[in-house]
Amino acid sequence: MEPRSFSMVWWGTIFFVYFVRLDQADGTFNFFKMRNLCKFCELKASTCEDTGTCFSKCGITSICDQLDEVCVSIWRKNDDNITVETLCHHPSKQLYGLMLDDYNTSKCLMKEKKVPGSKFYICSCTGEECNDELTFPPWTPHEDNQVLLVILVSLLPLLILAVLVIATFYWYRVYRRRKLNQEWESRKPKRSKGAVDCSDACAIMISDRDSDSSSTHANNLNHNTELLPIELDLQVGKGRFAEVYKAKLKQSSSEQFETVAVKIFPDEEYASWKNEKDIFSDINLKHENVLHFLTAEERKVEKQYWLITAYHPRGNLQEYLTRHIISWQDLWVLGGSLARGVAHLHSDHTPCGRPKVPIVHRDLKSSNVLVKGDLTCCLCDFGLGLRLDNSLSVDDLANSGQVGTARYMAPEVLESRINLENIESFKQTDVYSMALVLWEITSRCNAIGEVKDYEPPFGSKVREHPCVESMKDNVLRDRGRPEIPSSWNNHQGVQLVCATINECWDHDPEARLTAHCVAERFHDMDHMDKLSGRSCSEEKIPEDCSVSDGK
Repeated sequence: MEPRSFSMVWWGTIFFVYFVRLDQADGTFNFFKMRNLCKFCELKASTCEDTGTCFSKCGITSICDQLDEVCVSIWRKNDDNITVETLCHHPSKQLYGLMLDDYNTSKCLMKEKKVPGSKFYICSCTGEECNDELTFPPWTPHEDNQVLLVILVSLLPLLILAVLVIATFYWYRVYRRRKLNQEWESRKPKRSKGAVDCSDACAIMISDRDSDSSSTHANNLNHNTELLPIELDLQVGKGRFAEVYKAKLKQSSSEQFETVAVKIFPDEEYASWKNEKDIFSDINLKHENVLHFLTAEERKVEKQYWLITAYHPRGNLQEYLTRHIISWQDLWVLGGSLARGVAHLHSDHTPCGRPKVPIVHRDLKSSNVLVKGDLTCCLCDFGLGLRLDNSLSVDDLANSGQVGTARYMAPEVLESRINLENIESFKQTDVYSMALVLWEITSRCNAIGEVKDYEPPFGSKVREHPCVESMKDNVLRDRGRPEIPSSWNNHQGVQLVCATINECWDHDPEARLTAHCVAERFHDMDHMDKLSGRSCSEEKIPEDCSVSDGK
């Protein structure tokens, strides 16, 4: 190792040790800020009771996306069903309508919160996998800090030594790699003019297809060109551009696996795959009501393009409504989470204030909304999505075309008369489509009285897959909308939802509510759950209904 490299390592170590300090206020050590390493699993069934100490049993550990994110664990009990959810979360942002507190502790100390319809405990902490061990009241935070202080003081010399060894090894590897590269370059024969280097051609192709640098942010599982060890299980969906499979993601060095969803695009649908990948890859898209994206892969041998995401066994909203009659509380949860997801897409900033490029879905419908284990919605299928970047010109927007599903198209889309001078016009088309989905949800709620079999918007007035022209006859000529019977207004909460639906599918785009306004209205309906007790969703088809949500 060169003296200069060793000197850099030594002074770097001294600089690190110098800035380690003891915080006298709470008896803990503060180091250079690093991203937390947390357990990260969606709802998992658990036998953990709300006494003493237990473990999450989550098999996935994830590095948090942001420096300030902390580890969180959530324990819920609905009737006799107990679930535990683990995740990373920014303390300045609300989680299920709650703000995190006491997140600077190293232990996950559970606190009970009032949440309609379930017993609910939440804890937050800072430290490696600190949200794995859940400690229920009574607990003594002061004693915990004292024990941590003794442990840190005891381990400080070993920590300094470990840092020195790791840094030395790292710099040695860097130096050796540089030397080997120099030797290789010196031995490599010069190419004759006009010769083609296949490795360079490959690099150019990859660079072209992954030209957006933001695509690497969301790829938190696969940082190499190496493909993930995924075993396809069964097909769970099929759309215009791709097929969706339930699959097993094998864990390294073990027989365990995690269940994921794999969306497979054929070679000819590369453009659709790339558009959806680019939208998913925006780190600011991450939201609890947007499908969690894991990574994208080019499977060149199979001539396929894959998107790998979280898997939700309840399926899409259309399937769920077909099988279930829901309660008012379920309507409130499903509708509110749908509105929050669309509002996040349309927003030009994240909930914590970071700038974000607004996105319009352009194919919002109940089959493009998934139902999670806690009955909240998450948006999926962004193959037709459009990033409303400031660099887009009127010509770019005009070339985006008349896209979407005809049944859910807004009047101005059917007539091809969107105001291209105002990007808000595109958001208003999503709001119209969202109103139709809210109507679908409401039509299956037992609070409206007699509940009929599930029907999509406009039902039998149009055929199963209507064309644009037939929808024009219903939506434009007759100014038709799905029927809202007078009986729906007998329930105060449903009456407010119906009023919101009417304002969202207004024929005049500028008269429609924004998605953010709809989300706020659902938030203000929180007290409505007292008007009718929470009841479990009644199943129309009893098969496969007890499956708990998975990753």
